[in-house]
Amino acid sequence: MTRVRIFASIFVLCMFALPAYADDIVVNTGSPDGKIATASRPSSAGKIEIETADDFFLGTDRTIIGGTFTGLLPTGASLSDVTGVTIEFYRVFPKDSDTMRTPNVLTRANSPSDVEFSDRSSGAGNLSFTTTLLSGTFTAVNSVLNGIHPMPNQFTGGEGSVTGEEVQFSFSINPDFLPADHYFFVPQVELSNGDFFWLSAPKPITGTGTTNPFPPGVMDLQTWIRNEDLAPDWSRVGTDITHQGPFNASFSLVAAPEPSGFLLLGTGLIGLLGVARRKLGG
Repeated sequence: MTRVRIFASIFVLCMFALPAYADDIVVNTGSPDGKIATASRPSSAGKIEIETADDFFLGTDRTIIGGTFTGLLPTGASLSDVTGVTIEFYRVFPKDSDTMRTPNVLTRANSPSDVEFSDRSSGAGNLSFTTTLLSGTFTAVNSVLNGIHPMPNQFTGGEGSVTGEEVQFSFSINPDFLPADHYFFVPQVELSNGDFFWLSAPKPITGTGTTNPFPPGVMDLQTWIRNEDLAPDWSRVGTDITHQGPFNASFSLVAAPEPSGFLLLGTGLIGLLGVARRKLGG
């Protein structure tokens, strides 16, 4: 076999190995369904922190490198009004939580934990983002912003419809290793004027491309929310606050390729290089 044919074979093997080498979509909940919009923002001057969380499941250890989420900016806002983006990952209660205290909510079962497992932010320099305007006018039929209270006043029915500009945020982060587990994802957006609302997505999930769906025995949990005053507790957006839903939220997450992709590529190359050496009398 000539050198050209040998290295052509190596090239072909690499091409077959590349699909396993590509980044993986580990969750994609789909496009917004317009049912509800929930505030999610870091604390800033005159505003307390609000966190909205939706869950995903990792059956194996994965390294998250980016993703998307979709929400509303105020009508008339410019994309330049976005001054910062933060994302957080929480495990499921009782992990990372104080189980000895008495909660101020109806339940903590299946809620996010007290404190985050990890986070990334544009302010810390370990997250970058871009924004895409999807629609100049989008209306969610209900919303939650200020109506986040401890029991027995947790039910408000929501704060009514909200209309704004539908914007998708695409973000890349310094790689964040997450061991196999059940997690909640929390995106937060800081604006120079007004509030960001994260839009709900269909439940059950309709998004395509997910490589790690919820396996049998693992529930797709609903969205939870809290503000700085309610923390470390969380309330269920649908079951507790609005008596609607339950809701998912619109987002996707992308992980680096699993080690199997690298092993396939490396093993194939080593094998072919050995063949090439023998054929060339090396």
